[in-house]
Amino acid sequence: MKYLFITLIVFAVNLLPAFGPPTWTLLVIARWDWHLNPVALVLLGVAAAGAGRLFLAHGARRLRARFSERYRANLAFAEQRLVGRRSTLFVLLGLFVVSPLPSAQLFCAAGLLEFRILPLTGAFMAGRIVTYSLYLAAATAADHRFGQALRQFWGSPWSIALQVVLLIGLAALPLAPWRRRGATPVD
Repeated sequence: MKYLFITLIVFAVNLLPAFGPPTWTLLVIARWDWHLNPVALVLLGVAAAGAGRLFLAHGARRLRARFSERYRANLAFAEQRLVGRRSTLFVLLGLFVVSPLPSAQLFCAAGLLEFRILPLTGAFMAGRIVTYSLYLAAATAADHRFGQALRQFWGSPWSIALQVVLLIGLAALPLAPWRRRGATPVD
């Protein structure tokens, strides 16, 4: 039942176009809290994340018809510049294989630009097998070595207070006076 639950959560998070937590964090938390098999978590996580991103791209593709003519013309121009170049496509696919870059916006763009979504999803899943395996291996090692200490720290009042202070600081960043004295604003 826990495997089904984490699979559904990962799928749902990967449907989000923005502001979703990284999938690897969900898998690590599931590993630590429920002591699930890391190999099964990697395979289920990759499948659920890939399916979620595939649905996200198809959803973006359905929205394309609702855009204004001007916006669709811009998309057509971008599509011509990007999709027509094989080297660009291989670079984009390669990024997924070697990096844990956030992918929601890229899948939305792929849907809007009429990219071939299945090869992109395949590359995404191949890259995620590597990154999720590394994260879960590190989490398993950390759990064996520091598990009890980490659980005590994360649940402590000091840890919770630190997280609240950091969230308040993050929320206050846009309010900070970022402009230097004497600098003229750019229009």
